[in-house]
Amino acid sequence: MIARRKPGRLLSRAFFEDPPERVAPRLLGKILAHRTRSGILAGRIVEVEAYLGPHNNPPDPAAHTHRGPTPRNQVLFGPAGFAYIYSIYGRYFCANVSCEAEGQGGGILLRALEPLSGMEQMARNRGLKPGAPARMLTSGPGRLCEALGLTRPTHNGLDLLDSASPLQVRDDGFMTTEALVTVRIGITHAADWPLRFTLEGNHCVSGPRSLTGQRILLR
Repeated sequence: MIARRKPGRLLSRAFFEDPPERVAPRLLGKILAHRTRSGILAGRIVEVEAYLGPHNNPPDPAAHTHRGPTPRNQVLFGPAGFAYIYSIYGRYFCANVSCEAEGQGGGILLRALEPLSGMEQMARNRGLKPGAPARMLTSGPGRLCEALGLTRPTHNGLDLLDSASPLQVRDDGFMTTEALVTVRIGITHAADWPLRFTLEGNHCVSGPRSLTGQRILLR
């Protein structure tokens, strides 16, 4: 049966009010949960990428905010802890979380989840048969959004920390002490910046199975 209650507790606004490169590794192990008509679709965050605001020196050329506020990216310049959903290739969506102080334009791309609840519905959303491998459900930002049924028209701008929001980031007490830092992937600008953070060895991390990078301790 699909869960009807979201796991864990909501995170605080203060959790997201630090720079993206500090918030991103701390997001590993937290839960992204979507309340739908059929129940809760949820997964543990196992891979993220940080994108820096235009106030940084130098600005992050790969960030959607690097040229300043626009109608498209205005969520990222608002308060921390809100969903920024954008489309790619006219078909897929990517989910991000705003962070840092209001007006700074920092964001974190959610690249992969380990499914926890609603896997059969996730498979249907992805056009796959029930029992499909977890990696096929939520490994990669486009798959993640498709599996959870997230779209820009419906979910962009939602407060992920609001108890009434259908889309939330939550903490169920899962503890992780270490993250693997690598360069970002799937982009052309500033692709060599070490701003991708993963739970090393997790089977749902996107891209090559064998990763190289620097291990950091999480506090």
